[in-house]
Amino acid sequence: MPDSGRLIAGRYRVGALLGRGGMSDVHIGTDSRLGRTVAIKLLKSTLAADPAFRTRFRQEAQAAARMAHPTIVRVFDAGEETATDEAGHDSQIPFIVMEHVDGRLLKDIIREGPIEAAEAVRIIDGVLTALEYSHRAGVVHRDIKPGNIMITKSGQVKVMDFGIARAISDSATTVAQTTAILGTAAYFSPEQAKGESVDARTDLYSTGVVLFEMLTGRPPFRGDTPVAVAYQHVSETPVKPSALNPKVSPALDSVVLHALAKDRFARYQSAVEFRNDVETAGSGQMPIHRAGEEVGAGLFGAAPTAITGSALALKQLSEDQTMVRTQRRPPVIWVWAGIVCVVVIVVAVMIWVANLQPSVELPDSSRQVPALTGQTYDEAQNTLLDLDLAATRAEESSTTVPADQVIRTDPPAETIVNPSDVIKVFVSTGPVPVVVPDVTNQPIADAQAAIETLGFVSGSVTAENSPTVAVDVVMRTDPAAAASEFTGVTVNYVVSSGLVTLGDLTGQSLIAAIDLVSSESLAPVSKADYTCAQKSGSPIRAQSLAPGDVPQRSEITLTYCAGS
Repeated sequence: MPDSGRLIAGRYRVGALLGRGGMSDVHIGTDSRLGRTVAIKLLKSTLAADPAFRTRFRQEAQAAARMAHPTIVRVFDAGEETATDEAGHDSQIPFIVMEHVDGRLLKDIIREGPIEAAEAVRIIDGVLTALEYSHRAGVVHRDIKPGNIMITKSGQVKVMDFGIARAISDSATTVAQTTAILGTAAYFSPEQAKGESVDARTDLYSTGVVLFEMLTGRPPFRGDTPVAVAYQHVSETPVKPSALNPKVSPALDSVVLHALAKDRFARYQSAVEFRNDVETAGSGQMPIHRAGEEVGAGLFGAAPTAITGSALALKQLSEDQTMVRTQRRPPVIWVWAGIVCVVVIVVAVMIWVANLQPSVELPDSSRQVPALTGQTYDEAQNTLLDLDLAATRAEESSTTVPADQVIRTDPPAETIVNPSDVIKVFVSTGPVPVVVPDVTNQPIADAQAAIETLGFVSGSVTAENSPTVAVDVVMRTDPAAAASEFTGVTVNYVVSSGLVTLGDLTGQSLIAAIDLVSSESLAPVSKADYTCAQKSGSPIRAQSLAPGDVPQRSEITLTYCAGS
């Protein structure tokens, strides 16, 4: 079925196709919940047939989502969507929802020819900045290539697809399923081509290939098949970029060839080192490369030559039978003196440790979640980025925190977290309008309970006379029923007092007085007075209840003149 127009995960509307690759299609999309434009990458359904891939895919997408940096395309969401084809068969379609970048792929720019050296240096600087951040977070990209690098209209560099190559290569896919990855063999490191373990230096080799291609318009190795290209990465020495483009300086030649060293200990050992040399070469100066043993030992363990040399020395030492002991054993008193010294030192260290004051400083590997309440989401995100923490947005209503301001975080403020943790930032949408319920003709106690259940506050209770509504029964509310109000608003009640207002009926005709009293739910009783002369209309001479408030359904005697 066509992907365009589909709704994924109940919130992402798939739009027009932006591009198509060996393992995925990329569409523009809309997040209907947040109202923002996103890019939706739909992976091939053949990849999802492997349960190991689905597990690895979810793990790597979560790791990528934790990274928040201006040079990295953000991953907002990932998962699997069930799709039904025309034959009625269901299949799982893995998807990734990413930040939408308005720009061009670097591979499309390279198709137009070699890139000027200054611009190539600027672009590769952005790529290395992204890798420096990801490597610090423990994420190796594994698939750095021009097709995974975007250049925005403003010239900013954005690297995408972190972790996806690992999700595919680490799952139990068949050779046929890995064709998409083999298709990027032009950017493979020698260790990838040989099926060895990879680390951050693998990304740096691939970055060197990208720099070579930007300067020359073509990758360093080409062949009829991906396997042939991979073999060249292992066994053949690349030419200098200046051999293909005379405009390339010897300094950039040096940087590219150092990055493309076959031995990972002989090439750049960190993105920082690579970027420093690129900047030096871009300024016209020749960079000075340090030996692999000096740089690599601290990051990745001793270089193989150093290890081999040490092992050989130990072997020769153990096999040398010509060595003769010439030193006498130390006197016994020296032995005991040494033991005493060791005991004293141990006791002194124990006393020193016991008296240590707890440090208030956090180790470099930990961060403390700052208090962000009252900030906007952008301000909170920048604050977290300064601490190398990633943020994700969540929304909830609040009657106390204004809209668009931070309510709280998860984990809460002052919690100690790792740099790789994602901080969920809850942003206020303001109070939520609620319809005032109709509680008329309900006892006041029941009405107050119904109002307060919805988050309103019960206010004043005012009594009002009514001929029909029983005492303490609600007649109306303010705000009125069905009004839309925010929670926390005070609702006032008007209830029946159980009384009616009786006016002065003397002088009114008997019929009019009876109608008036009946309309007020009172029980009229007429009484004739024969001591006074009858008049037209039989006007009321007296009433048994005085004018004013009287209880509902009270009996009132109306006396009128009935004499001759």
